[in-house]
Amino acid sequence: MGSTKYYSIAIVGAGTAGISIAARILRMAPHLKEKVVLIDPAEKHYYQPLWTLVGGGAALKEDTVRDQKDVIPNEAIWLKDQVVKFNPTENQVQLQSGLTIHYNYLVVAAGIEILWDKVKGLKEAIGQDGVCSNYSYEYVSDTWSNIEQFNGGTAIFTQPSTPIKCGGAPQKIMYLADDYFRKNGIRDKTEIRFMSGIANIFQVKRYADTLEEVIQRKQIKANYLEELIEINGSEKLAFFKNIETKEKTTLAYDMIHVTPPMGPPKFIAESPLSDVAGWLDVDPYTLRHNQFKNVFGAGDCTNLPTSKTGAAIRKQAPTVAENLLAVMENKDMKQRYDGYTSCPLVTGYNRLVLAEFDYDKLAKESFPIDQSKERASMYFMKKSLLPIMYWNGMLKGTM
Repeated sequence: MGSTKYYSIAIVGAGTAGISIAARILRMAPHLKEKVVLIDPAEKHYYQPLWTLVGGGAALKEDTVRDQKDVIPNEAIWLKDQVVKFNPTENQVQLQSGLTIHYNYLVVAAGIEILWDKVKGLKEAIGQDGVCSNYSYEYVSDTWSNIEQFNGGTAIFTQPSTPIKCGGAPQKIMYLADDYFRKNGIRDKTEIRFMSGIANIFQVKRYADTLEEVIQRKQIKANYLEELIEINGSEKLAFFKNIETKEKTTLAYDMIHVTPPMGPPKFIAESPLSDVAGWLDVDPYTLRHNQFKNVFGAGDCTNLPTSKTGAAIRKQAPTVAENLLAVMENKDMKQRYDGYTSCPLVTGYNRLVLAEFDYDKLAKESFPIDQSKERASMYFMKKSLLPIMYWNGMLKGTM
């Protein structure tokens, strides 16, 4: 039998959401010092939005990582451990080490799980034979190697039908690759194909219209509702299945950038906290759990009907922090999250469309310009300003 530790607030996950929420709570309620515990086994913390530019040769992957111990708030306790089971009726979390955490309030911000095994042959092929992915710190450099060394042929970029983190990322690296191929004079010897498991290029028409123009301008062959189901790395073959017709297609490639399927972490999906699809079941506006009233959630592990992005978390974090503290003080929850999310859609080197929208797919733009247009200024913001804001503002609970 393991021991039990008691905390006022337990936060599962020390990614963007977990750390941002912890920092906000401790800034607003300093009396909770050392009464807030962050549970996460990861020793490193990654700024993943920059991996698109790393894969495109425009940023260094070393600039996207820091030690976890250096970004967790000093006033919080960090348990380097893995959650294996939730017991919300007893206000307990079971950890892999055997330790039991007893909490008064729980925040679940455990992120999304990458399901490499869902594509047959992908785990064996990734990182070699022209197969790459920006969705891993380990393999993101291979994307740039493949693009830089490409001499013509077929370049395929995939997107699964599952929810994914940063829904625009599968196409952003494709646009950078196109730019680089043109710069190197090999675009006329190259076929670029976008094979997507979803039904359109983007879910908000205002920005989709621009992206359709980009696809046309770059002469990219886009196919929708096509799910990657298998890769044969040695033969350089990719197998797709149409989601509606179930018809299968085999494509030969010279390089393929794979966005793997993703899903909720298993320990959430198999718990009383999940909805029928396995995601953390929270109210879309208050971010409080629909059944367990001392539980809140944020980030990619939730069933919130919006894109899973860091920008969404920037608006979710204050909602969770302020509503949780209100509940602790027996006050009404006043903060409401409207589904805001942002997708900085890189359309080439020095070009970006800054998509910002809410639950209703209505634009919620931050600048007094037409953000549906490609702009160099927005690219500069993504590359140079947003990382500074992330490390020095968002993770410290100040923005």
